[in-house]
Amino acid sequence: MEDVRNMATVSLPFAAGVAGCAALAGGAASGLRAADTAAAGIAAAAVLSAASGLLALLFRRKTGPLPYIFLFFCLGCFCFLSRALLPQAETPGPAGRLAAGALSGLRRLIAALPFTHGSTHSLVAALLTGDRSGLTAEQTAAFRASGASHILALSGLHLGVIYLIVSKLLSIVGNTPFLRRLRSVLIVAFSGFYTLATGAGPSIVRASLFILIRETCSLFPERRTSPVRILMTALTLQLAFRPEVITSLGFQLSYLAMTGITLLYPRLSAWYPDNGRAFQPIRRIWQAAALAVSCQIFTAPLAWIRFHSFPKYFIITNLLALPLTSALMAASVAAIAFQALGGCPALLADAVDFLAHSLLFVLDVISSL
Repeated sequence: MEDVRNMATVSLPFAAGVAGCAALAGGAASGLRAADTAAAGIAAAAVLSAASGLLALLFRRKTGPLPYIFLFFCLGCFCFLSRALLPQAETPGPAGRLAAGALSGLRRLIAALPFTHGSTHSLVAALLTGDRSGLTAEQTAAFRASGASHILALSGLHLGVIYLIVSKLLSIVGNTPFLRRLRSVLIVAFSGFYTLATGAGPSIVRASLFILIRETCSLFPERRTSPVRILMTALTLQLAFRPEVITSLGFQLSYLAMTGITLLYPRLSAWYPDNGRAFQPIRRIWQAAALAVSCQIFTAPLAWIRFHSFPKYFIITNLLALPLTSALMAASVAAIAFQALGGCPALLADAVDFLAHSLLFVLDVISSL
């Protein structure tokens, strides 16, 4: 508990400093007008001076948590303001170009899969690459009306499925300490590359940071960690590298949802006790419903403010759509792997077709209720 409080003393004031400056600037740091650059530089210098003086004071004598809170608040302000002074890269670097080429190759493989219906290609491309251009207006509206828009946004759901697949494949090689470290490095590298290739949106960057932190912690089993610390560490790192992302709706919804999962879900899940194997199916349904409720409670106020709508059947949507989505993504990854090796079996292509149309059918029915 002490570690969590210490991390909160760092993370929450830092995020508050970034958010406060973003509110005063009226937008992202990279969007400040050229005339504001000088003012941003002066403000950044003043905040850094105050933080340096406070840090020197803290080194000289022991104090309570308030000076540390103010220190990290100042550092959050400085991080946001200094971002406006840094030159913005106009062209991607070597890693960005390599990732873009890999994404183009992935899209070509998806387009070459022998699906019966064209809508399957569009849905698989949307789920694995984030490209929604092939979806019809009716399909997009069904996702939105049923409360399943988060399925189309590349996030922890998508990276989590891929993470599990890669973990299972790499677990075949063995479980020695060296192989575990090698597996962690490969998982982190693959997750980072996939994140870069798909555009590095706020939600998937957050998921990639979770994987990086979790895998790093697994290399030091003697050190205890917790989901709350992972959440706050990821928040601090993401804002430190890109403070302007705090104005993104995707960033806000992603961290609100993860806050619900971290704080509320364990308590709701514990309400249904583990009564043996006979009750496991019911318990899993309860856990899925608890997960949906935990996310919705924390994201609903922001969604209502931004969209003035609330998905009435979000529990039904998540109970039905999330298992179908996970199965569809796993089957699609297998189909793409076979296609890259020479050709996707017709039976596997038919299975992907069936899962894709089942998902679209479920969402269409729920959206029409």
